[in-house]
Amino acid sequence: MDTQHKITENLPLYSFDPHTAILSSQGALSIFSYGDQVIKFRTPECLERYEHIVNWDNGYITVLALYKGLGLTEEYIYLTPILNNLYIDPKSFLEPIKKVEIRYE
Repeated sequence: MDTQHKITENLPLYSFDPHTAILSSQGALSIFSYGDQVIKFRTPECLERYEHIVNWDNGYITVLALYKGLGLTEEYIYLTPILNNLYIDPKSFLEPIKKVEIRYE
């Protein structure tokens, strides 16, 4: 398994909408959760938090992120290669997702 990507199964659901995924971050990890799947992947340590989803396009996320020293920056996250590295079929995983929300606990 790619050491930059990690998946943890059977964690509590963060969204009760069956078509909504959640994006957040914690330290140097971004966290994308959908259903009972939680995917964590490394991000720059200067990432403070995600602020706003600009666009969701079937696995391609455009998001405004707040970075230490850079301020608000548009960032692009492409989930397909991450899912492939985890042996998750991107098409079947991403197809039911209609929107992505940012949430922090």
